[in-house]
Amino acid sequence: MLLEQIREPQDIKNLNAEQLKELAEEIRGFLVDKISVTGGHLASNLGVVELTIALFLAFDLPKDKVIWDVGHQSYTHKILSGRREMFDELRQYGGISGFPKRKESPYDAFDTGHSSTSISAGLGIAQGRDLLGEDYGVVSVIGDGALTGGMAYEALNNAARMKKNFIIVLNDNNMSISENVGGISKYLNGIRSDEGYNKLKKNVTAALTKVPFIGDGLVDKISRTKNSIKQLVIPGMLFENMGITYLGPVDGHNVRAMVKIFREARKLDHAVLVHVNTVKGKGYGPAERNPERFHGVEPFDPITGKTLKEKIYPGYTDIFSRKLCQLAEKDPRVVAITAAMPDGTGLKAFARRYPERFFDVGIAEQHGVTSAAGMAAAGMKPVVAVYSSFLQRGFDQILHDVCIQNLPVVFALDRAGLVGSDGETHQGIFDLSYLTSIPNMSVMAPKNLWELRRELEFAVCDYDGPVAIRYPRGQAYRGLKEFDSPIRFGKGEILYRGQEIALLAVGSMVSTAEHVRDKLKEEGVDCTLANGRFIKPLDEELVKELAQAHKLIVTLEENVLQGGYGLQVTALVHRYAPEVKVLNIALPDAYVEHGNVSVLRESLGIDSDSVIRAMREFYPERLAEEAHA
Repeated sequence: MLLEQIREPQDIKNLNAEQLKELAEEIRGFLVDKISVTGGHLASNLGVVELTIALFLAFDLPKDKVIWDVGHQSYTHKILSGRREMFDELRQYGGISGFPKRKESPYDAFDTGHSSTSISAGLGIAQGRDLLGEDYGVVSVIGDGALTGGMAYEALNNAARMKKNFIIVLNDNNMSISENVGGISKYLNGIRSDEGYNKLKKNVTAALTKVPFIGDGLVDKISRTKNSIKQLVIPGMLFENMGITYLGPVDGHNVRAMVKIFREARKLDHAVLVHVNTVKGKGYGPAERNPERFHGVEPFDPITGKTLKEKIYPGYTDIFSRKLCQLAEKDPRVVAITAAMPDGTGLKAFARRYPERFFDVGIAEQHGVTSAAGMAAAGMKPVVAVYSSFLQRGFDQILHDVCIQNLPVVFALDRAGLVGSDGETHQGIFDLSYLTSIPNMSVMAPKNLWELRRELEFAVCDYDGPVAIRYPRGQAYRGLKEFDSPIRFGKGEILYRGQEIALLAVGSMVSTAEHVRDKLKEEGVDCTLANGRFIKPLDEELVKELAQAHKLIVTLEENVLQGGYGLQVTALVHRYAPEVKVLNIALPDAYVEHGNVSVLRESLGIDSDSVIRAMREFYPERLAEEAHA
């Protein structure tokens, strides 16, 4: 196989056109074989195989820098840069990441994981290059879906000021995770440029500038006239009018054509955008037919494309989806907003039933939050469904546009806590810290599926202010069903009463605390178990009650310790009962890498056995003897 002969980027430069075509097919087969076992991002990677090959042919990596927007389409890049044999451990604990990582390889120029960042990062690298007097190429690859994010336009605005070469590759497949929405998608769909236009423009401009005294003026006048005509007949002028040369579109599955246009782009002494058309899921039938489902996949049968792991119902996302539709049926003011994630956040059912009340803003969390604030100000009841780690991008809008005005916007935070194989950029482990720092914001976390339903109903129907509900990925917990008391603002609940030791948990960690209690009870230690429910406002009466009746309070949360629930509890206990010990079980002040969630929980010390070990070490006067039982 040709693929086995590729050990470093220079190796593909010795292949002829037919061999390159064969290599592309081998890479696709390799990707399907490996991702069908490990899971991962498939459709996006299948779509950029030839594009990646062309970049490696046209540029000298790692001297030249390629920055991948989001980065989940970098698998071929990893294969061609010497990491093919590591793919058995792709996205596994201790294995290679599914995203670019500078610490993983010198070929990864910049860490990415969130959208719309590559132009800004590439521009910064190019500016650093120029200031240091160095000479290498910088290429930012960005998808059309990422162009729905405002940060991309901030970067384009500044890229137009470049006086040296900087290349932006627009990978246009008419998709983000779901199908693209909005004006930029329509604009790109209309671009059909004459291939000879850019060459003609360059030659005419060069000739006219050589005319003494009047050359520059002629260029300026002709340019203004020409541009007004081109606006009517040649799309692509959005970029040209910003001062960025537009080249393309070019077939993103034609290696020779792309290499040619990349080499032309390299000759320009300013920013240039190369428009490349690709097919998401290219070469694998199931992914081409359903690129959304094959964007991120669990292990699957490569022959049929069917998922091997049977989906377990209901998940928290499913519970949220059904309950929100029920609430919308009763109240026509309920609207739903998502940032290019209608399927992942469970809003597809809402979109089908209430299309006029559903808003997919594209990959634009900042706009989504502020538009929700506007809807709330107009009298609607907006629910913003978003992954926890993605809401970080809208922090200022939450603070400035929602909370200062105390507007009733509901944030449904899916994938809160440890997410797993996508790693640092996707772990939802900071939301309790950043949300509770904002005045007027309230934060809840359900212990099980029934409590999620109650909390969502309370947030939409009974509360008149900003509120976030955070819940984890995966199957909804079905235990503790008998504890289904009504939601009261700022109030938790005691589930079991014991002696001396109290376990005070929130959200997903209530089930962990239940397991801790059961295991300790078998050893003769009967702990109190309390569900905090509200992270903010903190139930001070509950904490005082626990402090008065116990010698040790153990807080449990799936969030970083700094700024989290446990430290709030600790401060309150120390104020009213300084003699009571408090042990905080939380995540460390660190970025959590990729891996199976169960493995990560154990390694980070938040599974039930690790919690018990921590308790024994912290409170040996009561638990040490059981350690030797």
